[in-house]
Amino acid sequence: MVKTRPLFTLLLVCSPCAAQDLEPRSYTNIPIGMHFLAAGVVHSEGNLSPAPSAPIKNANLSINAAVIGYAHTFDLSGSSSKVDLSTTRVCYQGSAEFNGQQLNADRCGYGDPSIRVTWNFFGAPALQAKDFSQWQQGVVVGASMQVSVPMGSYDGDKLLNAGSNRWVFRPGIGMSHKLGRWYYDVIASVRLYGDNDDFFNDTKLEQKPQFTLQGHLIYNISRGHWISLNGNLFFGGETSKDKINSLDKQRNSRFGITYSFPVNAQHSVKLYANTGVVTQVGNDFDTLGALWQYRF
Repeated sequence: MVKTRPLFTLLLVCSPCAAQDLEPRSYTNIPIGMHFLAAGVVHSEGNLSPAPSAPIKNANLSINAAVIGYAHTFDLSGSSSKVDLSTTRVCYQGSAEFNGQQLNADRCGYGDPSIRVTWNFFGAPALQAKDFSQWQQGVVVGASMQVSVPMGSYDGDKLLNAGSNRWVFRPGIGMSHKLGRWYYDVIASVRLYGDNDDFFNDTKLEQKPQFTLQGHLIYNISRGHWISLNGNLFFGGETSKDKINSLDKQRNSRFGITYSFPVNAQHSVKLYANTGVVTQVGNDFDTLGALWQYRF
């Protein structure tokens, strides 16, 4: 059991990799009083880059996830706002060499559910759908708070877990600006991690904040039909176990593309792909995903 700990420690830095922090149009204004259901699938696979002190090599991981979510838009102090909830079913497969020994892991479970509230407090008036078509966007600025609740599948004696057994708070701020058919988004956020007092092998896990910067260049083909080039930089997030520093501070970046198209007035589909560009410590993954959305 002790020999599997380095692989689990390494996999920890990949726990949020299904999301990838590439989220175009997160702060774009949309009509209030609307409801959305969404369901999708995500596949990620690639290599893991351990900290220099980790006696591990040839580490890789494959993740398959099913995602389901709900969102509702509403008026908050005269501005457009949104609340969304999501959860996942995740299956991991991983392998690595540790001190010349091949280690393997295979596990499925439910991820930690999350809830996020977004408030576009500048440049995004709260409009009903019938009035929205007459509105012209300029600069929109918003703030958000996402909370991941430790309710997912977790067993401190197991190598892989879909749940993280800790609270994660993610405040963010973003701006969206429209110029003709083009939009650009700039987003900054930080993940604040609670402690995991039941980490593998009866240790206490602590993690420093992880900061993320995102940029998106979006071309609006027609109503509900758009394509986006996405990039990010995320850094920080160094962990310690029982107060012993793991020397796994991250400074990585990703690049991706998103394509969204309407099927009819109520249904739409979003396809996306992204890959690691620079990876010092953490995941160097290729990701493909598809999301169906129903508006009512």
